[in-house]
Amino acid sequence: MDQFSQDLQQMQQRINHFLSQQLTQVNSLHSPLADAMKYGLLLGGKRIRPFLVYATGNMLGANATQLDYAAAAIEAIHAYSLIHDDLPAMDNDDLRRGKPTCHVAFDEATAILAGDALQSFAFEILTQIPNLQAEQKLQLIQELAKNAGAKGMCLGQSLDLIAENKTIDLHELELIHRNKTGALITSALKMGFICSPHFQNKQLEQQLVQYAEAIGLAFQVQDDILDIEGDSETLGKTVGSDLISDKSTYPKLLGLQGAKDKAQQLYQEALSALDKIPFNVTALRDLATFIIHRKN
Repeated sequence: MDQFSQDLQQMQQRINHFLSQQLTQVNSLHSPLADAMKYGLLLGGKRIRPFLVYATGNMLGANATQLDYAAAAIEAIHAYSLIHDDLPAMDNDDLRRGKPTCHVAFDEATAILAGDALQSFAFEILTQIPNLQAEQKLQLIQELAKNAGAKGMCLGQSLDLIAENKTIDLHELELIHRNKTGALITSALKMGFICSPHFQNKQLEQQLVQYAEAIGLAFQVQDDILDIEGDSETLGKTVGSDLISDKSTYPKLLGLQGAKDKAQQLYQEALSALDKIPFNVTALRDLATFIIHRKN
């Protein structure tokens, strides 16, 4: 196992343990709400967004315990978005990470409520970060709220839904994915940055955002490629779902090779942004490589 794989595995164990601890505080009495929240949040996953929080924060000298809270908050938002994204009214998926989706394992109403609860749970976690300046806590809440809502992820999801069964151009497709996927990835880096002593360095913030925007889009391009070339067992979800939904994708607009070229272009943009950052960027560089070579 290479160093990046070891680091990713250690981080996954750390965030999963922290999330489990936080969820013990949720008591939904005799309702299935807490169980559905745990199911959606602890089902597995690569934990890319928490990794970005930790990698950026560690690079910039942030406190590890404070990073736990920021990483948990963004993963709770991500989990809620997946629960809702899988619903019959949206992508109508039966599989997530190789397991039944939340609305299949429970029911639609419980899945909706579990997603709602995870969203508010994320912001509750941010208010509980120990020994962090109030200014930094407020910035974290603002950052996550902006990129998770109508100026980010939710906007991207809405644009994605109305684009089904329509022909859109590359600019429109990138607009969808810079919001739907890229916004939370950018937030992850910025949250690690905000937890650090360098949180007022605007030049450094902009350099991190350039990297984040490139890998955020590269992540989606690779997703589209895997929807064609991957297999359901490895992906943990149904292959070809984009074709079934008649969604516009990068392979559909650029061809499969064109999509692969696009991923490489974005990868190079990410590396160029890292070259400007005067810190040890090894973890972020390795993550960029992982994103465009991943198989699930």
